[in-house]
Amino acid sequence: MLRRLTASLIPLLLAGSAAAAIRVTDDAGQTVSMEKPAQRVISLAPHITELMFEAGAGKQLIAVSDYSDYPAAAKQLPSVGNVFALDTERLLAMRPDLVIIWGTGKGHALADQLRANNIRIFESDPKNYEQVASSLERLGELTGNTATGQQAAKRFRERLQNLQNRYKLKAGEPVVTVFYQVWHQPLMTLSDQHLVSSAIRLCGGKNLLGAQQDISPKVGTEAVIAANPDAILTGGDSTTQMEQFWQHYQTMSAVKNRQFYAIKGDWLNRNGPRVLDGTEALCQALQKVRAQKSRP
Repeated sequence: MLRRLTASLIPLLLAGSAAAAIRVTDDAGQTVSMEKPAQRVISLAPHITELMFEAGAGKQLIAVSDYSDYPAAAKQLPSVGNVFALDTERLLAMRPDLVIIWGTGKGHALADQLRANNIRIFESDPKNYEQVASSLERLGELTGNTATGQQAAKRFRERLQNLQNRYKLKAGEPVVTVFYQVWHQPLMTLSDQHLVSSAIRLCGGKNLLGAQQDISPKVGTEAVIAANPDAILTGGDSTTQMEQFWQHYQTMSAVKNRQFYAIKGDWLNRNGPRVLDGTEALCQALQKVRAQKSRP
């Protein structure tokens, strides 16, 4: 009798265990399953580190990637390199139960290598605002911080909605055309595949050279001159170098009207929670350009 009762309970116990398992889908479309919340996590990109702390999971990080400098607590964690130069032996020796990797082209190959060593992987590569918000929810769930992750995502979505309402183009307001400069030698930009283009659109602008296949393509000076943007933006703290580069092309509207703006690079170029800080700063810059453009 006891044997039959035990046998009948086994499927129920197994079903309960399966129901308790954590399952989320990462940004590469892969299902990530955990039997219990991850307690030893390694982040392999600065934006991931920021997302983890915002989701309440900073305490579970045992190592991070190079340049993970926000929040301040991240600087106290050891680095294992990055997706382009990873100290794999050190990472494996740390025995993580989850590694969150930046899902770039190089990142996919590295993810496969780590999976071959029985490391559970979550690939993170948010390409729009909603994926940033859902990243907070998914990382919170994977680490047992579900409520904190959900609250962080809720705050993110509410602030995003406020920005959309505040900076939505009013009737008769002109679109501001933009060239977003990543570097000058070689001249590089960010395409519409990057969240920067979403920020430009939210602010009533248009990324003139966004229709590129690569996410960070090289472009020719002639292409920018021909596009004739209203403004030239970059990530950083100063526009000095950018202005020096373009000063000889006074036929361009942005140059003629001195419409150069630097937005803190960590805000816009990292697809983490502070991207809304970058979006707001970008919108404020484009409002100035629009006001100048609207003058008779």
